[in-house]
Amino acid sequence: MSSIALVLLPALASVALLARAARERATLVLVGASAITTALAIMGAAMPPDAPGLLGGFFRVDATSRLFMTVVDSIFLGISLYVMHRVYTTPALRKDIARFVWLALLFLAAANAVLLANHLVLLWIALEATTLAAAPLIVRPGIPASHRASWRYLLFSSVGLGVLLVGFICLGRGLESGGQAPTFFLDRLLAPPAIPVNAWTKLGAALALLGLGTKLGLAPMYSWLPEAYDEAPPAVAALLGAIQFNCVLVALFRVVQVLRPTHASLLAGELLTMGIVSVVVSTVGIIATRNLKRLIAYASINHAGVIAIGLGVGKSASYGLLLYVLSNAFIKAILFLTAGTIKAHYHTKDTREISGLIEDLPYSGGFLMVGTFALLGFPPFGSFLGELLILSALVGSGQMLVFAAFCVLITMTFVATGRAVFPMIWGEPTRRRSWPRQTLPVALPKLGFLVALVVLGVYIPPPVSSLLAQVAVCLEGP
Repeated sequence: MSSIALVLLPALASVALLARAARERATLVLVGASAITTALAIMGAAMPPDAPGLLGGFFRVDATSRLFMTVVDSIFLGISLYVMHRVYTTPALRKDIARFVWLALLFLAAANAVLLANHLVLLWIALEATTLAAAPLIVRPGIPASHRASWRYLLFSSVGLGVLLVGFICLGRGLESGGQAPTFFLDRLLAPPAIPVNAWTKLGAALALLGLGTKLGLAPMYSWLPEAYDEAPPAVAALLGAIQFNCVLVALFRVVQVLRPTHASLLAGELLTMGIVSVVVSTVGIIATRNLKRLIAYASINHAGVIAIGLGVGKSASYGLLLYVLSNAFIKAILFLTAGTIKAHYHTKDTREISGLIEDLPYSGGFLMVGTFALLGFPPFGSFLGELLILSALVGSGQMLVFAAFCVLITMTFVATGRAVFPMIWGEPTRRRSWPRQTLPVALPKLGFLVALVVLGVYIPPPVSSLLAQVAVCLEGP
């Protein structure tokens, strides 16, 4: 498999939409392109990596890219099927569907470029491209709040990526000051000798973490995320939360891989601090909000914080961290798509005005219930095992203060989330009984995500487990 096809195919499919015939069948173009890309990604994960030096060495396939391109492209396919069904059942959505498909395919091409990039500047350009493609997708015609959310998302993302670029420049300057040839190719940065320790590399590391933390929604630069996820259409919120989030996370993994051999204490300190503060912020937000989509958005900040904590601990937390990351990608896809269905039927996102979901909308009620259990880290989901391994690593590394704070905050999050969501599911059914009957096709993408979620917690197939172990070794550091 040529990995470059994962970038070129969706890009070419977006160009094909210039033809009128393709625009009239935009959803078929979307599903067809995403299905082929997903098949290529799955085949690529099961095959040896491409030969090094692809396109002058700017792209490279390793264990990390093989794992995440499979997850990202699979989730994109599920979202595409959801969009196709929504357009089929809601004729009003057909007006702007060609624009949506065009931007979504460009977003997918850029996302795959992030995963395959072997050069820090190319990585930065691809992240910027995902931002530019996603920002217009947040906008909903006639909804001023969505325009504000889009601009705020674009502003914070641009600031974060600007800080990241300055961080990369500082790293290059640090290499030169340390007597090494400056380079931005990841394979060369990972090869001996290790990154030198000097003021430039320390500044570059701190700025890179801050810039990527902004894109992830980590404290202190998190305030764009609840508004953007809330105002975005359900499919776009799922793209941001389940796909772009993981692309930024891969960029963070790359930076950590490069810096951990010589800057382990700096990385651990900054990641643990940002992580625990993010969990505090998300807990307060979950307690205060009565908006279902904002609750999921604050849960995403919580996830980012837990991931930062796991990444800061390193070593024994790495395998559990990856399980947690993959599980939460599927959780967010399920919850955001389900929240969209609930909003379409009840015409509100206020959790206090929704009840009896399990009777009114059985599929949506079931998915919200299962998604919430997975969100809170219940067995048998992968999030439970991942969180357990991260907690175990905290104890093993002697981070007892972080461990205690983590346990208290997670308990508070559990109570606040249950208080908001469970009455929606099992409360007295609403008196309005004119809901259209839910059919299985609209539930199939979420059912696929749910199967993946359970597999990660119950039985991880040996090829997947082997790939997870390879990525974990890369993250562990010395």
